[in-house]
Amino acid sequence: MNTPTALIAQATIASPLGPLLLAATARGLAGAWFEGQAHHPGTLDAPVDPAQPFIALAAQELQRYWRGAEPCFEVTLDPSGTEFQRAVWAALRRIRPGQTTSYGALALQIGRPAAVRAVGGAVGRNPLSIIVPCHRVIGRDGSLTGYAGGLERKQALLQREGVLAAA
Repeated sequence: MNTPTALIAQATIASPLGPLLLAATARGLAGAWFEGQAHHPGTLDAPVDPAQPFIALAAQELQRYWRGAEPCFEVTLDPSGTEFQRAVWAALRRIRPGQTTSYGALALQIGRPAAVRAVGGAVGRNPLSIIVPCHRVIGRDGSLTGYAGGLERKQALLQREGVLAAA
C-alpha cells in the first residue's frame, strides 16, 4: 500500500468540461478531479496555492491539452493507492492518445488476467483524471463504459483525442 502523503497545496482550474481540482504533495501531483465526479475527495485540508510547482506545471500541461496539443504530461505524480491500483494506473499511462483498450486487456497487461473487475475498480478510482488517461478504457465491445467524471466527459475527451467522431 502506498501510504498517503500529506497534501501541501490545492488549486481549482477551469476546463472546457468544468472545474478541475488539483492537489499536490511534496513529492508530486496527487489528484486532478472534475467537480462532481465519483470519488471526488471533497474539501481538502491544504492551502490554496496555484503557484505550487506541481500544480502550476499540471495546469500548464492541461491548458496545452485543451488547446489541442498532443497530450504530454510530464508533471511528477504521487497518487495514493494500493500496489494493485498503482500497477493499473501505470498501465493506463501507456495507452497512447488516439488509442483505447479494454479492462480485460489491461488485466492481461498487468499479469492479472482473471482480475478484470478489480482492474475496473482501480480504473474508476484513478485520482488523476486526464493525466492518467482512464477515459481511454472502453468496453470489450467498443461501448463507452463508466467514467467517474461522467460519460459525457468521457465522450468529449475521446472526441478531442480523435477516437470518436464529433456528435
